[in-house]
Amino acid sequence: MNEHYIGYARVSTQLQKEDRQIIALTEYGVPKSAIYTDKQSGRDFERTNYKRMLKKLKKGDVLVIKSIDRLGRSYKDVIKQWQYITQEKGADIIVLDMPILNTSLNKDLIGTLISDIVLQLLSYVAENERLNIRQRQAEGIAAAKARGVKFGRPVIFSTDEYIDVFIKYKNKEIGRLETMEVIGCQKTTFYRMMHELEESGKLPKKSDIVCFKGKIFICTYPTTLYLTL
Repeated sequence: MNEHYIGYARVSTQLQKEDRQIIALTEYGVPKSAIYTDKQSGRDFERTNYKRMLKKLKKGDVLVIKSIDRLGRSYKDVIKQWQYITQEKGADIIVLDMPILNTSLNKDLIGTLISDIVLQLLSYVAENERLNIRQRQAEGIAAAKARGVKFGRPVIFSTDEYIDVFIKYKNKEIGRLETMEVIGCQKTTFYRMMHELEESGKLPKKSDIVCFKGKIFICTYPTTLYLTL
């Protein structure tokens, strides 16, 4: 373990795991106690543990990251942070997935120039890909809307509003598809609503509808209705 090594790992959401990054950092020699992690988007550098890491970082230390996009997603901001760490802080940076990005080696003018060129190219590619993903997402949403796909929170149906509609369905005055069209729901919602009304006693079950002597008896709570044929 190298006491001058400080590691930084980042994933974009709480559901993602940073395990692979931490394994790579510790295998390189970064003490586990010196690894800072954030579960946050890389769109900016307003991250709690990134700020703590910067505060801890001092001249002669080496910041180790697995890949350049773990540092951040914004092309301009990554360049600024790189320059701040290497020039103002006086620390070095090692990118494990890109060995040429190792400021602790080749500290002469040529080595620094090569690192800067590669960094700018990689940062540009990372940001360009991020913008392409956003464009593809926007195009996909527009295409889906054109096909009639609805976005946003699902509609919440008030079951009690449609008791009369379900009674008509039970009496075979209207079919299932027409009932669904009146309510504006899908098949699963239709059956769920009907089940809720039946279980609450507000809608008779099949066994509660009886045909006797030319009359249809609908046994509901708290009364019984009948219709003459």
